[in-house]
Amino acid sequence: MTKTRGRILVVDDEANAREALAELLEDDGYETATAADGEKALAALDCFRPHVVLTDLKMPHLDGIGLIEQGRPRSPATAFIVMTAFGSIENAVEAIKKGAENYLTKPLDLDAVSALVERAMEKSLLVSEAADLRRRLDQRFSFDRILGVHPSMQRLLKMVAQVAASRATVLVLGESGTGKELIAAALHQNSPRRNKPFVKLNCAALAETLLESELFGHERGAFTGATGRREGRFMKADGGTLFLDEVSEIPLSVQVKLLRFLQEREFERVGGNETLRVDVRVVAATNRVLEDRVQSGEFREDLYYRLNVVQLDVPPLRARRSDIPILAEHFLAKYAEENGRSIEGFSEAALLALRLYPWPGNVRELENAIERAVVLTEGSQIEASNLPSARGQGDQQDLGVMIPGVSLAELERMAIERTMDAVGGSTSKAAEILGISRRKIQYRLKEWATADASD
Repeated sequence: MTKTRGRILVVDDEANAREALAELLEDDGYETATAADGEKALAALDCFRPHVVLTDLKMPHLDGIGLIEQGRPRSPATAFIVMTAFGSIENAVEAIKKGAENYLTKPLDLDAVSALVERAMEKSLLVSEAADLRRRLDQRFSFDRILGVHPSMQRLLKMVAQVAASRATVLVLGESGTGKELIAAALHQNSPRRNKPFVKLNCAALAETLLESELFGHERGAFTGATGRREGRFMKADGGTLFLDEVSEIPLSVQVKLLRFLQEREFERVGGNETLRVDVRVVAATNRVLEDRVQSGEFREDLYYRLNVVQLDVPPLRARRSDIPILAEHFLAKYAEENGRSIEGFSEAALLALRLYPWPGNVRELENAIERAVVLTEGSQIEASNLPSARGQGDQQDLGVMIPGVSLAELERMAIERTMDAVGGSTSKAAEILGISRRKIQYRLKEWATADASD
């Protein structure tokens, strides 16, 4: 069976009009259903579960505005588009205030129908996919705070689920701010060790002597200031998981003892002779290229292979831009609640600016940006001008535009054209990076080519 582009419900009391529109939408690859009035449409919301509803405003029994008022709470992810005669634009405006996505005037312009439906479908599918992902993660994995619908994140989470139950040592790689610690926590939470300790240590935060003591513990008198025996992180993590962040920064002398533990599962405290054995799973992480440090002699090759039994690569945020709106909405809800702010969401220009920015600090930088925007915005939604990515001079040069100062259409064109250049003209790759449909990119390119030719 051919996969459809989504489900659309056409609601109109004129039989010929609704059937003709449904047929046209089916030709565009959508699955359709029809209803003659608002009451029948409400029933279809439950059984057909449309992504988009195209509804006439004036209908018997229950009109379009009534359908929106009653339908949105029942199907929050569904996008409603109203159709109205040219002389009744004020009714369409009222419908938008009630929650409609947009409106079309009759007689319908087929290009306008196609563009609005595609845009509404993308939004509805994104909301549905995000909700479905959260539901599935809650049911299957309990991956707290890990959000992502992009294929790269789906693959990563699937691999986490597969690896979690094993005893294998895991090496988590990724840039700073991508969420490597969250991945390590997810491995622990979904393993048989979940009820045992999850112990963390940043290996770059301590001097060599202190790091060795923190890992393996020490005996009284082992060094100046060692006034008594102290248990190390390995002992504290017995039965559970030890997460070694920035493992690339471990000094060579400590690497030897870590290698011994991974090989033999035993160690001695600093200054002690007693050999200790514990049951600890090691998960390590780094933002460095460990192969380069092996080549330079800064990291033992045998330790690298012992750590890299299973490798998990956390993608940078710029490589999964379709996740940016989901993460942004999550952080908005979090910090709006913390700060007692009532903020509805993001303007379209703000969402596009978020997608365009390269996010060198990844998810951590995005979270900080949203928290700042929540604190500083004076309106009911976040605008592009509230975002740090739209301010500093370096950011403006990266975008090649001044925000505010350009239209949403100009931002959209720049995003699509730059991404197309970056992927060698592949519309499918550009669509995946931007989180929009391939057909929308093709439509926009054709539109711009026509406009440029007429200039």
